[in-house]
Parts: sequence; C-alpha cells; structure tokens
Amino acid sequence: MRWLLWLCLGLVWSGPALAHKPSDSYLQFTVQENRILGQWDVALRDLDYAIGLDSDNNGAITWGELRRQEAAVLAYAQPRLQLTSGGACPVSPTGFLVDNHTDGAYAVLRFTATCAEVPAALKISYRLFFDLDPQHRGLLNLKADGQTQTAIFSPAQAEQTLTLGAKTAGPAQFLGFVGEGIWHIWIGFDHILFLLTLLLPAVLVRQGGKWVPVSEFPFVFQDVLKVVTAFTVAHSITLSLATLGVVQLPSRWVESVIAFSVVLAALNNFFPLLGTRRWLMAFGFGLIHGFGFASVLADLNLLGTDLLLALVGFNLGVEAGQLVIVALFLPLAFITRESWFYRRVAFLGGSGLVVGMGLVWLVERLFDFTVI
Repeated sequence: MRWLLWLCLGLVWSGPALAHKPSDSYLQFTVQENRILGQWDVALRDLDYAIGLDSDNNGAITWGELRRQEAAVLAYAQPRLQLTSGGACPVSPTGFLVDNHTDGAYAVLRFTATCAEVPAALKISYRLFFDLDPQHRGLLNLKADGQTQTAIFSPAQAEQTLTLGAKTAGPAQFLGFVGEGIWHIWIGFDHILFLLTLLLPAVLVRQGGKWVPVSEFPFVFQDVLKVVTAFTVAHSITLSLATLGVVQLPSRWVESVIAFSVVLAALNNFFPLLGTRRWLMAFGFGLIHGFGFASVLADLNLLGTDLLLALVGFNLGVEAGQLVIVALFLPLAFITRESWFYRRVAFLGGSGLVVGMGLVWLVERLFDFTVI
C-alpha cells in the first residue's frame, strides 16, 4: 500500500498549479483557396509564465501591459507554429486582441497564411510551450470545403498532416478525444484526490467509534460502485450541459468549489457524518467537477456532429481513465485493509495531507495567488 502514500505525497508536493485547468491553446483555421485565415487563442497566464507580461507584478495583466508586449508575444509564438503545403505557407499577423474564455483571459492572435497553390493537405507543426510544460495541448478546429476537422497537438504529436475536405468527425479524431479525456483525468489531481479520498473508507467500517476492516469483498465492491457511479453520472451531466452551452459557471468559482470538495471528502474520513452514503457527496460535488472538465470542449467552438462525437469521445476517455485508477486502487486497498500502514498512514495520514493540500488550493483559487 506504500504506492498510495507516495501517490498522495506526490500529488500534494507536485505543486498547486498542477491541480488547475491544464494548459491549452485554441486554433481556428478557415481555408479559402490558397489562403488560410487563422485565429490563435493563448492563455495570458501561460504567456506571462513564458515571457513575462505583468510589468508591475501586481498579479493582474491589463490590456495596456499586453499591448506593450505585442511584439514579444508574436516573436515568441509565431516560430512555434509552422504551416506547410508543398512549400511553406508564410504567416502574416492581421490582429492582436484579448478575449475571455471559461478559464480566464486569452490573447487572440489573428493571422493569414498564404500557400503557393490551393492546398490538398496541410502539414501543421505546433510547438508552443512544450519546452516549458509538456502537459500543454494545442486544440485545432479546421474548416475547409464545408467540412470540419479537429486535431490535438502534444509533444508526442507536434506535427500532423490533415487532408483538406476530408469527411468530418472521423474515427481518428474521435479516438483523439478519447485519449484527451484519459489524459485530462490523469493530470486532474484535484479530481483524482476527491475520488480516491472518498474510496479510502470503502475497505473499512465504523464500529464503536473506530475504523475496522471490512470482512466481505462484495460489500466493498458495492460501496465503491455506488461512489464511482454517482461521480460518473454527475460529472457526465454537467460536462454535457456546459459543453453544449446550456449552463455556464465562472471558472474561478468552479475551481474553488472543487478544492472545497477535496477538503470535505478528506474531513469526512475523520468525522464520518455520511457513513456509507458517501455517494451523495460524490454526486453533489461531481456536478461541479463536470464543469471543470468541460472547458476543454466548450472553447473549441465545434458544432453539430463534430461537437457530439468530441463530447462522447472525451467523456468516454474520462470514464476510462477513472476506471483505471479505481482498478489499481481497489484490490490493493482490500488486500492491505487490515494492516496498520493502511489504517494509520494511508487512510488517516493520507486524508490529513489531502486536507492540507485542498486548503492550499482553496485559498489560491479564492484569492488568486500562489501559496507554494
């Protein structure tokens, strides 16, 4: 069971920023004959980390500060996006704006790329922030000949070639969003801690004011199934509603409540008011966690079938990644449930660490500053 303790310690000391929304930028290309009209939305927080935008160090980036750094932003970003079709398609900036996404302010870089001839396929090389943050992703929405294609750029897939006018929402794109869903749950440390902390008591039962090991595995499995199902159903509902634009909540509020849910889940292990009804907490706060997942798709501006398949693929990926975590946790927890290490170190010690980390995240997100 030492793996669980080290997991908790790693999640706690890996840094509060890792529990926030992963770093993404959003690309929109529209192909018109031999020209490509582009818009590239890049988070100000990422640009500030890379080149420094907050000149007075007051924690707030103003339009004036961003405007003064326009040349630096373009000099940093442009070489990290290359378009090729036969030969290079030179990129010329046409606009520099700022816009708000679900998770904060973004610089909007508009440009035109001109190819020597009408491209049948477009090779895209994307390398923004990969040297600083290997978790960064570039999400592309490309329109050509009435068809829409999507692509997700990562350090492992920094160069991709798209055949223009291909049928929309192909299997490769669907599987890409499945993989992205798996990735987002695995690096969503606040989501993982919330779920694991709710599952820690599953192999124990409260008797005479003490936690004692459960004797029957079916009882444990039933308890875990309730918690996981409640969390899955809840975040699937709000992930869908937010992605489809039916309900939108401020990102700062959502992230703060997610941090609060981590704290409450851990405190319930010390003061078990819910008993075996932890699935109620999983469902209630799972609704908020769903909004945390949704920003990836909501800001990609997909429509119709493309949006539906991206939503289904991403959600399936989240569930698959979650099931892997549960499948690793459950047998090890059951096997070691009678040990002093599990009950004292993993359960009580781990829950205490999670309370501390959740409080750090909560303070950071409420007051918008970094504690660690």
